[in-house]
Order: sequence, then structure tokens, then C-alpha cells
Amino acid sequence: MTADAAGAVEIGGALARLRRATGLPVAFGGLLESGRPQIRISELSGTHTAALRALAVTSGNGLGGKAVALARPCAVTDYSSSRQISHEYDAQVATEGIHSVVAVPVVVRRRVRGVLYGALRSVQPLGDRTLGAAVAAARDVEQALVVQDEARELLAAARAEPAVADRGAAWEQVREAHAALRALAPRIPDPGLRAELLAACGLLTASCPAGGAALAPRELDVLSWVAAGATNAAVAERLGLRPETVKGYLRSAMRRLGAHTRGEAVTAARRAGLLP
Repeated sequence: MTADAAGAVEIGGALARLRRATGLPVAFGGLLESGRPQIRISELSGTHTAALRALAVTSGNGLGGKAVALARPCAVTDYSSSRQISHEYDAQVATEGIHSVVAVPVVVRRRVRGVLYGALRSVQPLGDRTLGAAVAAARDVEQALVVQDEARELLAAARAEPAVADRGAAWEQVREAHAALRALAPRIPDPGLRAELLAACGLLTASCPAGGAALAPRELDVLSWVAAGATNAAVAERLGLRPETVKGYLRSAMRRLGAHTRGEAVTAARRAGLLP
């Protein structure tokens, strides 16, 4: 699945959650087209027509374009008569029969990546609860896109690192990348990207001799960060676990590897080809 396709999936899920949380009859949205200052509406929820599908919304134009240009939420009570926006898309909006609309930009690393819309088929103000829910839905998409970006950056780094892994400093980067990839993988909703991340972890350990030891995924996650020099508290924070849980996984890993200390466990895992 491509980055754009994965982002579209996230937007579709956010629109469904927005409608459930607010009762809005219509929600739609899309991502910024690569290399172009416009949003392409790709995800529709509750629409009666195809008028909005694939609509290209240019930055500054209409309500969504205004939200993109200002990088902040914008709303109108009656789209067709509003003097706060330009009206390039009135025909499509009228065909769908919507009036009161909110548009919230999806902003990742200070760059607008998409827009979520929520709409009513009547002329009435959108309350604070609805506006808050729309903003929360956009934040969910932002977090998902951040995770996907981090995953792809780590994946690219992981593929590049083995060529220089025999250098001291670079080798430590390999270990950190391995730990970060393993920690990030469970947070990736796209199964294809998640599998790709775990495969990259395997590439980072490919130069190690194989052994008979085996660890559970969470045991390996914990030991990966321990190998990178993290304390139990730091491991717990990175993996979203309690410190006591981290200690339990570490003890279990040590037992499986026949090790008596953290250092021995790391060494045994490396010899077994489980860690870089």
C-alpha cells in the first residue's frame, strides 16, 4: 500500500468516527496532491451524490482551500451565501445539498497534508462539540501520518545501514534503528507496511550467525532497546508498557537465552542472530 493510499484509509476511518461522534449526516476529505497546492477529495461518508468525489480544492479557494491556506479550522453556516469564502465549488456543494460546513486541515510537521470536512444539510450553526470532534478527528489522522512517516524513514535508514554496519558509530545506529522499527511496527495499521518493517528488522540481523534460541515478539522488543542502551524506564516509555512489565519480559528473555544479566542476554541474542 502506498503512502497516499494508507493516508486515505486513515481519513476514511476518521470521517466515520466523526459522524458517529457528532451525528453529522455528511463527512468527506482528502489529501494534498504531491507537488501541487490542492487537496483531492477522495473519501466520502454519507453523501447522496458523486458531486464531491475527486474534486480538486486549490489552496485559498472555497472553505477547504481557506483552511489549507490558513492552516486552521474554518466553518460557515450557509456555504452558498457566505461572504467569508470564495465560491468556486458552489455547484458541487449545491448538488450534494449541504449548507453548514466545517473544514479542518490535517497538519503534519507544520505542513498541511489534507482536509477533513463535516457538513449539515440545513442552515444552522455548528456547535462547539461538533467543531471539537472535527478537530479531534483531524488530530487522529495527523498522528497516524506521523507514525507512517517515521516508519518509512526508519525503513529507508535500515536498508541503507547494513552497508556501513562494520563501522563503530554506524553499528550503534543500526541497533537503534532495529529497536525503533520493532517498537513502531505494532502501531502501524497498514499490514503491508508493518510486515515490511519487520522484514527490515530481519535484514539488520542477517549478518549474525543463526542459533536455536527464540524469543517472543515483546521479549525481543524489550531486548532490542536494552541492546541500544536504554534503561527499563526508557524502554517502558518507548513501548507504552509499565516498568514492571518490561522487567518481566526481560527476565523471560534472559531465561530463554540462558543468561544471568542484561549484558549476557544481549550477547546471547546477537550470537543467535536475533539482534544486530
